[in-house]
Amino acid sequence: MGSYLRPTELTAALEALCEGGPGGSAWVVVAGATDHYPARVGRVVDEDVLDVTAIGGLRGIAAVGASPGIPDGGWRIGALTTWTDLVETEVPPLFDGLRQAARAIGGLQVQNRATIAGNLCNASPAADGVPNLMALDAVVELSSARGTRFVPASAFVTGNRRTVRAPDELVTALLVPAPLADATVRSTFAKLGSRAFLVISIAMVAAVLETGADGRVLRARIAVGACSEVAQRLTGLEADLAGRPAEASLAAVVRPAHLAGLSPIADIRGTAAYRREAALVLVQRALAGLVA
Repeated sequence: MGSYLRPTELTAALEALCEGGPGGSAWVVVAGATDHYPARVGRVVDEDVLDVTAIGGLRGIAAVGASPGIPDGGWRIGALTTWTDLVETEVPPLFDGLRQAARAIGGLQVQNRATIAGNLCNASPAADGVPNLMALDAVVELSSARGTRFVPASAFVTGNRRTVRAPDELVTALLVPAPLADATVRSTFAKLGSRAFLVISIAMVAAVLETGADGRVLRARIAVGACSEVAQRLTGLEADLAGRPAEASLAAVVRPAHLAGLSPIADIRGTAAYRREAALVLVQRALAGLVA
């Protein structure tokens, strides 16, 4: 049986991470633990577990001014913020897509415990929060006894269950930059699964659209998840959408070539070809919904 530690201060948690677990290995950090313990049913939990849920000041969503990581200001999502917290907090339309994902992750019990940051750190290819954070240009705040650094969410996940977080680092917040000044912002999220709830995504799309006073697209940010080992931004499509009128014709801009960078797998939930076609349709529907 491994060790269990539940510090109440951030400094204590960072010191523990720096020193490592009693067994000589790195601590396994848990918050909601909605994936950690279910994955270990039927076997002895022998890891050294660092439970961060008692650390104050790491929960909640707040607008913030200019700060390291987001020079023009935006919003700070504490690392212990749950999906239910997001649903119940008044936030601008920029977060609509992430809120839609919040309502689709597991059931209410999971949403009440699972954290947005934990969904990112878990680094599952089918994590519903990851494409949304990428479409939001979110930045990950990583703290350690050595200091604090900031990593774009798009660079944080490096593979299936792999991230750039060092063993002595703790994710303390997710930072979402403010949109372009005077832009009208809409965002959305769509996923395909075998049922509405308690389902692993077959394909999913997150999109943020910023339009100007002339009704044209100033900036589009679109990410596809569950169709590659790591969620992917469709940068070619984003460039093709810029400057176009934000109307129903946007959906017609999407072509299979825009999704060429995806590398879907075939498994029990769908073939690779099905996933690629589903992602194409989801992107088209997302754009159509944003301009409706």
